[in-house]
Amino acid sequence: MLIRAGFDIGFATDRPVPTLANLSVHPSRNRDLRTAHRIMTTPDVPMYDYVDSFGNMCTRLIIPAGGIVISSGFVIEDPFTPDEVVPDARQVPIEDLPDDALIFLLGSRYCETDKMSDLAWANFGGLSGWALVQAIVTYAHERITFDYMTARPDKTAWDAHEERVGVCRDYAHLAVTLCRAMNVPARYCTGYMGDMDLPNLVGEMDFSAWFEAYLDGRWFTFDARHNYPRRGRILMARGRDATDVALTNTFGSTTLTRFDVYADTDRLGAIEPKS
Repeated sequence: MLIRAGFDIGFATDRPVPTLANLSVHPSRNRDLRTAHRIMTTPDVPMYDYVDSFGNMCTRLIIPAGGIVISSGFVIEDPFTPDEVVPDARQVPIEDLPDDALIFLLGSRYCETDKMSDLAWANFGGLSGWALVQAIVTYAHERITFDYMTARPDKTAWDAHEERVGVCRDYAHLAVTLCRAMNVPARYCTGYMGDMDLPNLVGEMDFSAWFEAYLDGRWFTFDARHNYPRRGRILMARGRDATDVALTNTFGSTTLTRFDVYADTDRLGAIEPKS
């Protein structure tokens, strides 16, 4: 399937504000792009990209006094297959984990493993591997009620667990925290997730959050908000939690004035035959 996706995000400010953005498609999806993928601004300002320690493409710019609109639009080819399900995937002993997976066992800004360790072992102590992660996903899915109006930037996994309401990032943070508490490396993901695979529209489009768990020597995708395999994910960034993949970090005072995100079937293009 060809998917047309993009965003328009506006900020107002009365002074120049240095900004760091995680708004590019993840480099792992670059080969799937079928049009140019560029971040543009109005007014035009200098920008440059770099790859961070998690492998994400990050953009640096300065929002000028008066504000800015940051936008991008592209077409990407996606297999549109559901998230992989491998029920016999086994948990990897800590001593056999690769070095770069160990950081995803540790507590982080929004994932307080120390607060949730006892709860995790009390609820999931008899499980391991895929069954363990799926039980955690189901628990997070049933524990939290989705409510867009309850979103706030300082809500942690513990807060979401106790308040029992949240948005997709809260489902992901809770599941990530419980996985780590049970010695399963888990990393937070953000990107586009349209409604093309759903029977009904889900309302206003936004960026989405899910997570990946390390089992049997590789990373698998899980989604605690929906709790079933979805299709059409377009990864933007991965990290320990939302701290590492924030859409924008502005180092000064700004006001969000516009936020439009879209991801839908590209009905204008066609996939060329592959030789």
